[in-house]
Amino acid sequence: MVTYKSISLLGAWCAMSWLFFPSHLFAQTHPTLLTQPQASVPTRSDGQHDFDFHIGTWKTQLKRLVHPLSGSQTWAAYEGTSVVRKLWNGRANLVELEADGPAGHLELLSLRLYNPQAHQWSLNVTSSKSGSLGTPTVGEFKNGRGEFIDQETFNDRTILVRFVISDITADSCHFEQAFSDDGGKTWEINWIATDTRVKAPQE
Repeated sequence: MVTYKSISLLGAWCAMSWLFFPSHLFAQTHPTLLTQPQASVPTRSDGQHDFDFHIGTWKTQLKRLVHPLSGSQTWAAYEGTSVVRKLWNGRANLVELEADGPAGHLELLSLRLYNPQAHQWSLNVTSSKSGSLGTPTVGEFKNGRGEFIDQETFNDRTILVRFVISDITADSCHFEQAFSDDGGKTWEINWIATDTRVKAPQE
């Protein structure tokens, strides 16, 4: 038998349910909410062929700041050749640079590796004098411009390093490296290079 007491308890429970449960759980679902499209997550472009433009042999003209972050404006100029070889169907490449100038002889090697999960490249550079890879700069290409960043130690200070590839055409491209010792507020360029393609002789 349903008693007055049980009816009262049922009424009290219903009243309390409005306090403990959100009101939208009791409301009818609005039909338009079910048909609204979900916001799509933008997909990142596959960049594994970003460096295909650089495959081949190039005449390199470059200059480097001899004493970066010291206030010095002494530059050393070089001329030489860069040979770029494709590896892993474009997902990696190897750059061999040899150049000479009044300051001496340069032999540099750059191993560029593509990370397909991050859609980013790491640029790993060494010289014949050091014999070991330095800290890689990491980044990607956007709108025909590549920018790569890392953090490392220079003269016992933690600095940022930025490497930029720009002005890319079928037969030329431009490179700049810069250091920042104030967290990226200001940058000092210390490496400028221009590559011009060496075309194969006509048969």
